[in-house]
Formats: sequence, C-alpha cells, structure tokens
Amino acid sequence: MIYKKTTVGHLNDKDIIAYNISYDNGFEVEILNLGGIITKIITPDKDNNLENIVVGYKNINGYIENPSYMGAIIGRTSGRIYNGKISIDNKEYRLSKNYGINQGHGGNVGFNKKIYDVNYIKNEDEFKLILSCKSKDLEENYPGNLDVEVTFEISRNFKIKQIYKATSDKKTLVNMTNHSYFNLSGNLKNPVTNQYMQINSDFILELDATSVPTGNYIDVNNTPFDFRKLKSIGRDIDKSHNQINIGCGYDHPFILNKGKIHLEDKISKRAMDIKTNQECVVVYSMNFTDDLVLYNNKTNQRRFGICFETQAPPIGQNMCFLEKSILEKDSEYTQITEYKFYIIE
Repeated sequence: MIYKKTTVGHLNDKDIIAYNISYDNGFEVEILNLGGIITKIITPDKDNNLENIVVGYKNINGYIENPSYMGAIIGRTSGRIYNGKISIDNKEYRLSKNYGINQGHGGNVGFNKKIYDVNYIKNEDEFKLILSCKSKDLEENYPGNLDVEVTFEISRNFKIKQIYKATSDKKTLVNMTNHSYFNLSGNLKNPVTNQYMQINSDFILELDATSVPTGNYIDVNNTPFDFRKLKSIGRDIDKSHNQINIGCGYDHPFILNKGKIHLEDKISKRAMDIKTNQECVVVYSMNFTDDLVLYNNKTNQRRFGICFETQAPPIGQNMCFLEKSILEKDSEYTQITEYKFYIIE
C-alpha cells in the first residue's frame, strides 16, 4: 500500500488536502478533507486498464464550487425538506431554503462544504481514513451541537466501507449520505444509460412537483422504476410517466428490501455492489449538469453518472418521514454503506 497526502488548494485560510491510497493490484482511492469528497476510485477493467469510475472535476476550483455535490458527504440531512420547515417536540425550526421553496442537502453550507479534521489507521490490506467535524447549535438552524465522524475503510480487495456516526446534545435531525456519481465505463467514456442496474425494491416514494415525498408509496410493478431484474438504466428513463417527468429521469427514493444494489457495465465488465443499513436509496441519474469542466477536459453532460444516496426517506409534505431522521439527545446515529468493485464474466 502507498499512502500520500498532498495540499491541492486553500479555502478560508485552511489547506485542502488530498489523501491518496493505492494498492499493488491497481485499486486507488482519493478523498479530500474538503467535504470528504471522493475524487478518484480507480479500478481495472476486463483488460486490466486502470480508470476512474467516479465523475469529478478538472481541478480543485471545481470542488470548491461543486454545485453538483460531486463525491461529497451530505448532511446534516440528505435530500429535500419540504418548505424548509421542521418541528421537533412541538418547536418549529425554519431552515434555509436553497432548493426553491425547499431545503436541500443540509442547506446553504452543508457538510459538503466543511474542512474536516483527519486521522488515519494504516494496515497492510486496509486503510481507515477518519474525518471529523463539529456542527454548531442552530447551524443552518438545526438544533443541537453535533459531533460528526465519517470513516472510510478502504480495503485491498476492492472494497470501500463508509461509516457515519453522530451524537448531539439536543434532539435533532441527522440523515447523512455520500453523493458520488459512478460511471463504470471508466474515465467517462460512455453515458450510464448504457449500464445495467438492479435494485431489490418493490416501492418508490411518490414525489410532488417540487420533488419532495407526498407520503404515498408507488408500486414499481409495470413502471419505469422496476429494477428488480437487471435492466439498462436508459431503457425506461424517458418513458411517459408523471414521476419520470417530475425528475426528468430518475431522482427518487427506492424503499429497499434486503439485498444489494447492483450496477454493471457490459463493455468494460466492471461491476459494483452496494450494501447498506439504510431504509432507502435515492437514485439520481444526473438529469441536470453544471457548466464546470470535468477531468480529462470532458464537458459535463447529462447522464454521465449515477448517484446512489443511501439514507432515510427525505422529509416531505406535512413533515412525513421526519421521525425517521430524528436523533435523540446523547444517542448515536450510525449509517453504514459498503461498496464492492469487481469484474464480471
């Protein structure tokens, strides 16, 4: 294993540092202390070509701006919160509204914008990168001083386990995730619409016109959202369906049964499995892009990445699902998501 740390920029008088971990089998991961952003996951294809399988920007300025949340830790909460309003023990909190009438991904300055403190534990076949930060009481108007720790366990056998932990001195909300965009073609050669996905999910959450849950469930049977069997992402992504129209593609919470989320590319033969202890995964098919340049001087294009935001259901109309993000005072929030990368026959 080779471990490197490199100063790649500066923000608010703090260094932005890239932590790079690589193994002799070609597996390489790079993470910034800015937002815990994953900038590289390099894996071999069927011919042992080593390529990046996450979408990323050309330079550090892209990650500082990062309007698409590329690769970042999301918090305190993930997804939208209807009307930027929550109530905890009959006390109302008005959150910042950065997604139209709603709050999205923790507000104007969410966990994606923080410079984390970093520690690590290095073993021969596993490297643990431990990021920590404090979120002060009423930051983005959330109650409670929150202590946050996110551990990336990067194993030689092509695995990444993300462990999120948080404790608060007041009852609050926590619902964290990661916002990496995956593309198994390698180095952004092809859109993800040509890749195949399988999700063990019988229901999605219905969204309103502002993309927050209504509180209703939709059976995926006979809809574009049925991925219980392996299916190309592009097959039904533009079909006429009111939920597809709302998101301009997939941008929906899938309620998970037991099992894994699977993605594969039949050209490169790369595949990945995701396992999580969370109730749902918001699948986002990169239906909108920013105008920043990607690595390899690629133009940012729609549907060249796909996000798997493992989390609790987002908070919708009438504060539906709010209780699923509640963290009691002095209790511990734990979210675990594991990624496994491999080659298919």
